Amino acid sequence: MNIILIGMPAAGKSTVGVLLAKELGYGFADTDILITRRAGRTLPALIAGEGISRLLEMEAEVGESLDCDETVIATGGSMVFSARAMERLKAGGVTVYLETPLPVIEARLRLHSREARGVAAPPEMSLPDIYAARAPLYERYADVTVRCGDGLEAVVEQILRAIEGMEIA
Repeated sequence: MNIILIGMPAAGKSTVGVLLAKELGYGFADTDILITRRAGRTLPALIAGEGISRLLEMEAEVGESLDCDETVIATGGSMVFSARAMERLKAGGVTVYLETPLPVIEARLRLHSREARGVAAPPEMSLPDIYAARAPLYERYADVTVRCGDGLEAVVEQILRAIEGMEIA
């Protein structure tokens, strides 16, 4: 079984995912990287050239087609907009929502802007609006919710405790 990490951009899905995969001896997949490879360009370049809708389409395609086992999967923050992709991912594992407080997300995105990360949202949409639109979807798809903010090792430990006894292996 897989562990699927969902949450806002800059929640730490990729960083936590690598650490969690090492701890479990699992593989690691980052859907943003898979999209970048498939598109042949970065997420910001994809959005600039083909628009947010194309990024969302590619994200759904990657989520629906991902075929792996014993893998920690870090999804893009907008993967939850594709019900089919989320259902496919959830069928193969445990979905963990990295619930990160909005002020933490804002601080992290000040260091690395929304545009540079390729966040799938119109530029006029504020970060609190993005958070409000996505949080209910993260909650809907989560099998486990881990509240973040206490450091990477603490987050990994919380995930390991939460999935202990679940059928993931």
